[in-house]
Amino acid sequence: MYIIAGLGNPGKEYSGTRHNVGFDTIDYLAQKHNVNLNKLKFNSIYGEFNINGEKVMLVKPVTYMNRSGIAIAEIAKFYKVPIENLIVIYDDIDIAPGSLRIRPHGSSGTHNGMKSIIYQLQNDMFPRVRIGIGRNPDMDLADYVLQRFNKEERLIIDNIIKLASEAVEEIILKSLDSSMQKFNIKTKNE
Repeated sequence: MYIIAGLGNPGKEYSGTRHNVGFDTIDYLAQKHNVNLNKLKFNSIYGEFNINGEKVMLVKPVTYMNRSGIAIAEIAKFYKVPIENLIVIYDDIDIAPGSLRIRPHGSSGTHNGMKSIIYQLQNDMFPRVRIGIGRNPDMDLADYVLQRFNKEERLIIDNIIKLASEAVEEIILKSLDSSMQKFNIKTKNE
């Protein structure tokens, strides 16, 4: 069994913002696999499907970003999912827009949602898919991550969301190493 958790903030006012690309990726995967994200439990909205006989849960915590760990820990402990079968997808201000980074484990960096997950699990040995959103040094960070993408940025991000979903499927179908080799994408600015 795998848990694929996308991070974001619930509510229409946050829909389509930079901070919600994790949610956007879960929505993309749900649409692609005809999954209804209509179950509410574990402080999450979720749906289930199978990939090659492997049960997969698509999860969107409803705890708001900075408390994501509460939801993730609750669902992971209930299902006794091995830590390496938890895949977290989230935005990253520390990598350029249009970049995608798949990593087997690591620190939370500057991401409060990841800090919450690592704190609640007391473990950072789970794969993560980081979607680069960059940063604007002329803007307050909170304002920037809660801002929606412009048309040009949206096209780039939509492509990266599609690739992020393929990267997650590659982890499940083949391996984490295969996914990292195939999908780690840097932009020209890095």
